[in-house]
Amino acid sequence: MNPIFGRGPSLQLRLFFAVLLSASLMLADSRLDAFSNVRYVLNSTVAPIQYLADLPRSMFGNVYERFSSRQQLLTTNQVLREELLKMKSDLSLLSQYKEENQRFRKLLGSTFVRDEKKVVTEVMAVDSSSYHQQIVIDKGHIDGVYQGQPVINENGIVGQITEVGAHNSRVLLLTDANSAIPVQVIRNDIRVIAAGSGDQTNIHLQHIPSNFDIQEGDVLVSSGLGGIYPEGYPVATVSKVQIDNHREFSTITAAPAVDFGRLRYLLLVWPQQDGQDITLEQAPVQPEQPVIEVEDGE
Repeated sequence: MNPIFGRGPSLQLRLFFAVLLSASLMLADSRLDAFSNVRYVLNSTVAPIQYLADLPRSMFGNVYERFSSRQQLLTTNQVLREELLKMKSDLSLLSQYKEENQRFRKLLGSTFVRDEKKVVTEVMAVDSSSYHQQIVIDKGHIDGVYQGQPVINENGIVGQITEVGAHNSRVLLLTDANSAIPVQVIRNDIRVIAAGSGDQTNIHLQHIPSNFDIQEGDVLVSSGLGGIYPEGYPVATVSKVQIDNHREFSTITAAPAVDFGRLRYLLLVWPQQDGQDITLEQAPVQPEQPVIEVEDGE
C-alpha cells in the first residue's frame, strides 16, 4: 500500500542545506556586495511602514504643543528672547574672531573648510544595543544623502551615514564599537584616534603612548584627517586617564560631547569643493583626503 503523502528529505538534511545557503549568501554579500541593490529596494519598501510607525509620535507631539498653556508660551517666549539677545551679542564677537582667524590663516598660508551646506533631518528610529549603536533618519537618496556623509547636531559630531535608502538612511554613531574618528587635543594639538566602545557614555582613545601629554578635562575635536568628518567640531572631553608603567600604552576614556540618548533633530553636512556642494554622484564612499576651499590669492 502506497502512502498518500510522500516523505521528503529529513529535517536534519533540510537544516544542513538551509545553513549552507545562509552562509553562502552572507559570504557573497560581505565579499562581493552582491545584495546592495536588494537592500536598497527592501529599505525603500519598508520606508512607508517606518513613517507610519512614527506618525503617532508626531501627532501626539503636535497635540501636546497645541494644548500648551498661554502662560507657558509667554514664559517660553520671554526666555527665548533673552537667549536670542545673548546669542546675538556672542555672534558679533564670533564674527570678529572669524575675521581675525581668517587673516591669521592667510598670513600662515593655511587653508580650511568653511561654510558647509547643512540640512536638518529627524531621527525616525533607534537601533541600539551592546553590539551596535545606529539610528535611522528621514532623509535619503532623493535628498542627496550619500554613504560616508558626516552627521552632527548642536553639540558636536554624531556619526556618519552607512546605508542610504530612497527616503531614509542609517547612521553609524560614534559610540558604535565599529566606529572610529581622528581627533586632536585643543590644548596641545596632539592627534589621536578615538573609537567607540558600544557604550553611549564613553569612547576610548587608541594606542596612546604613556608619555603623551593628555590630561583629564582635555577637549577633543575632529582633526579633519581621513576626509570623512570636517575639522574643528567637538567630539568628546577626556574623563579618565590610566597610566601603567608596565604597559606601552595608556588607557584613556572620554565622554562624548553629544548626548546619544536624546537624539532627535540632526544636521547633514555637505563639504564643499571649488565652491560647489558635493552631490550624491560626486561623493566618494570613503574619501582619502579632506575637501578644502582655498582662499583667493593664496
